[in-house]
Amino acid sequence: MQKELFQFEADFFKALSHPARIGILENLRSADKNVNELSQILNLEGSAVSQQLAQLRAKNIVVGIKEGTKVTYSVKDPLIFQLLDDARRIFDNHLAETLSQWKEIKQEINKTRG
Repeated sequence: MQKELFQFEADFFKALSHPARIGILENLRSADKNVNELSQILNLEGSAVSQQLAQLRAKNIVVGIKEGTKVTYSVKDPLIFQLLDDARRIFDNHLAETLSQWKEIKQEINKTRG
């Protein structure tokens, strides 16, 4: 059972593992949008946006509601935005630590040269 849970989690994170998918989710944060709107915002072809939305739909991360000839997409669970925010904080911490280490290395190099 635990192995299946780990696989489910890995597959979920795989669905988030594309820059266009992250861009789609970030742009759905403010309002529901259709493929054309997302395509213009992200500067991607409509077919590329549709392919990425299909990946997000397959993992129930986004849902589409048909309105006439257009489908409007929204995030199924707004907690996804908390996950994205937490990930960004982790990345910021990692970047800050890396910059700090780089400054220390640079200081050591300058000491050995001076």
